[in-house]
Amino acid sequence: MNSIELMVYEHTNIIRMLGVVRAASAQVMKGDPINYDDFDQMIDFIANYADVHHHGKEEKFLFKEMVDHLGKMGTNLISHGMLVEHDWGRLFIAELKAALLRVQDGDDESRLDVIANAIGYANHLARHIAKEDTVVYPFAKKQLAPEILAQINAQTDVFEAEADQQGIPAYYLNILEALESKYQ
Repeated sequence: MNSIELMVYEHTNIIRMLGVVRAASAQVMKGDPINYDDFDQMIDFIANYADVHHHGKEEKFLFKEMVDHLGKMGTNLISHGMLVEHDWGRLFIAELKAALLRVQDGDDESRLDVIANAIGYANHLARHIAKEDTVVYPFAKKQLAPEILAQINAQTDVFEAEADQQGIPAYYLNILEALESKYQ
């Protein structure tokens, strides 16, 4: 399989979830009760599909090879760009979890932090995805040697086979579809 094409496809699913996050945040903004189960599912999708599954392939395979084989430009783009942005996204989600707990504990003002971190994550990740799709991935396809790209594809095949065996993509796409039907 072509790992970069798969990652672009996964971006479409992640962007769909960002739409759910925005819609749920709008409900919080309007003063509706927070549906903690739905936010838990959004966070589960983000942490496990977007981060562990998708970012895992980027970080372990594609980005590693870009740093190893594309010199200073690859290092700057990945180590000082994309990886920093991945960590920034993780921070938004950690802060979102903490804000949800505070609201559950009676701190109504933390509803602002729920909205701020959910929307901050959605906006941040949308820009990050656009950068990967239009700059990072095309740069990798153009600059990495064909044998390196083939190696990344082979690693992705193994990774995806294990994930499919565990039902990971199907599980998270079902969560996405259920939440979309509720919020879109």
